[in-house]
Amino acid sequence: MGQLFRSEEMTLAQLFLQSEAAYCCVSELGEIGMVQFRDLNPDVNVFQRKFVNEVRRCEEMDHMIDLEVTAGFILTIKRLICCYIGPAEPSMLSLSSQASFEKLENELKEINTNQEALKKNFLELTELKHILRRTHMSHDFHSLILVWFLKLSQQRSYSCLMCRRFVAGVIGRERIPTFERMLWRVCRGNVFLRQADIEDSLEDPATGDQVHKSVFIIFFQGDQLKNRVKKICEGQCLVTRSPNVGLTICLSPKVLNQTEDHRQRVLQAAAKTVRVWFIKVRKMKAIYHTLNLCNIDVTQKCLIAEVWCPVSDLDSIQFALRRGTEKSGSTVPSILNRMQTKQTPPTYNKTNKFTSGFQNIVDAYGIGTYREMNPAPYTIITFPFLFAVMFGDMGHGALMTCAALYLVLRESRLMAQKNDNEMFNMVFAGRYIILLMGVFSVYTGIIYNDCFSKSLNVFGSGWSVRPMFDPQVGGNWTFATLEGNRLLQLDPAIDGVFKGPYPIGIDPIWNIAVNKLTFLNSFKMKMSIILGVIHMLFGVSLSLFNHLYFKKPLNIYLGFIPEVIFMSSLFGYLVILIFYKWVSFTARTSKDAPSLLIAFINMFLFNYNDPSNKPLYSGQMGLQIFLVLIALACVPCMLVVKTLVLRRQHLWRKHLVRQVRPGQLGARIKSFNFADVAVHQAIHTIEYCLGCISNTASYLRLWALSLAHAQLSEVLWSMVMHIGLSSRSFGGFFLLTIVFFFFGVLTVAILLIMEGLSAFLHALRLHWVEFQNKFYSGQGFKFLPFTFESILDGRFEE
Repeated sequence: MGQLFRSEEMTLAQLFLQSEAAYCCVSELGEIGMVQFRDLNPDVNVFQRKFVNEVRRCEEMDHMIDLEVTAGFILTIKRLICCYIGPAEPSMLSLSSQASFEKLENELKEINTNQEALKKNFLELTELKHILRRTHMSHDFHSLILVWFLKLSQQRSYSCLMCRRFVAGVIGRERIPTFERMLWRVCRGNVFLRQADIEDSLEDPATGDQVHKSVFIIFFQGDQLKNRVKKICEGQCLVTRSPNVGLTICLSPKVLNQTEDHRQRVLQAAAKTVRVWFIKVRKMKAIYHTLNLCNIDVTQKCLIAEVWCPVSDLDSIQFALRRGTEKSGSTVPSILNRMQTKQTPPTYNKTNKFTSGFQNIVDAYGIGTYREMNPAPYTIITFPFLFAVMFGDMGHGALMTCAALYLVLRESRLMAQKNDNEMFNMVFAGRYIILLMGVFSVYTGIIYNDCFSKSLNVFGSGWSVRPMFDPQVGGNWTFATLEGNRLLQLDPAIDGVFKGPYPIGIDPIWNIAVNKLTFLNSFKMKMSIILGVIHMLFGVSLSLFNHLYFKKPLNIYLGFIPEVIFMSSLFGYLVILIFYKWVSFTARTSKDAPSLLIAFINMFLFNYNDPSNKPLYSGQMGLQIFLVLIALACVPCMLVVKTLVLRRQHLWRKHLVRQVRPGQLGARIKSFNFADVAVHQAIHTIEYCLGCISNTASYLRLWALSLAHAQLSEVLWSMVMHIGLSSRSFGGFFLLTIVFFFFGVLTVAILLIMEGLSAFLHALRLHWVEFQNKFYSGQGFKFLPFTFESILDGRFEE
């Protein structure tokens, strides 16, 4: 089969790169992204490798770009970088680029330092302005001083007004109580504190946060109190005095604006080159990290590397090595040599923007074993189909299709924007999955004839009540009968009542029928079993291709064939009974149809004397006994026979080697532990046999979630939309508008998002557990090529 249906064929290759051409060759390999380098120096410390100094210099240059550019500027640079992936620098680091980094770093440091100093000075001047305004312009300032000194004069007999002293300043509002208590305790109540809040918030120059402060003034007498107050103020707040405050404050904003403008001009000029520097530095760092994985020969002139690469891309890799050698100016070509190895290669499945989402679904369960069948191509169809079986609704499917179609049509613009929202990125990555889920949901909605819980009568119902009023036909209904009975049952056995099946999907008359759930329960339950058995049999059939590819005929004869016979004789037979019952009973004989559930249970119990459940066809008992015995015979075939045959093969190989080379038995034959093989085979057999029953029952979630979705849609219509449609007055239009808004919000939130996520998870489980475990082991490890694209995509994490 083609490479689409199984992982790529991989090979281990050895690269011989000349020292002067190694950098350019690795750079070209990083551009094409087709090789995975192996570490040939696992025991060497990171700091003892050859190119550690170059890596350190790249980190220093990267550090300059990250730290010396402001946060807002970095966001702008990131948007610019997203659309540029240029070539890496030559092997020697560019001294001019490093000098430019250092020049920009020093200039930005100087600008930031000056700007911070100016902001701090402006804050001090602003605080001083509020101090002067609150003290000198206060109406009660002079009376406050006079009253305070009169009190002191009465207590201490002071009369010299020349000894008056005061200190004014600004303090944070939250620190006022602490400051006041400290003044009271240290000065023993011999000072007077007055404070007033500043209405406008001030900007902290260090953090940029808005802070709220208050102006205070302290009155005291004597040098001793003056010293105490000044010490407290120096530890708690800022004390300022200046006669030219007004002029300086007027000039400070202009200076700050000019400094900010100069800073923006420097950043904008650097933006033209920083995006190129950013990418080149990251590429250089990645290249030197990769070169540290290589070995160096004794002559110090050649680097030796080992890489995993796809066999189909060997020509492209050769061309890349040739381009790198030419760019470096080396005259000695690089050599690519394929190696023979018994190591398990990594698993590599080529994908595109359409298939990558489905491949991620498979890889989330486990990376496939090398060269085994890949479930992703089949998942492209089966996954959205099983989702749609549970989510079948024409209206909801159309909304989902439109949303996904928007993401698909605008994918180029949305990818260029590089949205950091994790939820949006997850939905955008699965846009093609959502598109197919919506399209399939429209299809199953047509089959269910369900559109926002309502049915569409396009072709006319296949049921008619007109003959029931004609006595010649045998009907005895009249208009009085219709008016007097709320519920009446249409009998399909009467000629003319049932005209024929609806052309496509379910007849719309079932939407108004009282026994609607009874009919849909039976239909969807049987449909779920049919789809589940077909899906599982298809998974078992895919295991045949694995056995053929890995050349394991024993697994075919004692594994695949018994597994298919076991499932087909039991559950495949049940599917045949369902179809047989649908086609063999008419409207007149349907009342006598036996129950399939009871017939299937009696099949295992060998009970064929149940008078309440007659046989479906003649010879049913003999056929069912034969099928059960065949299924039971497959169990020991898988459980015991395969283990004994494996043991016999081991003994035969052991005897053969002993005859050819008696002394090399341990080197040629692997050990065989009969107990381990028997236990492993017993676990596999029991898991498969019991899994056939549990997995078949698990597919009944298709029936359950389909009914749940339909009922939620019907409840939402009857409890919300029905309110707006029931009003026939003029105000009903406005009521309908409001109700429709809530109906739309609830439809999107509950039926599209919540129910859609629920159906998605159940479809995921059916593929992981019920389908993939039949042929997919998922015990490999992923192919991780050295590529600049992945390195640049991961660098924006903060």
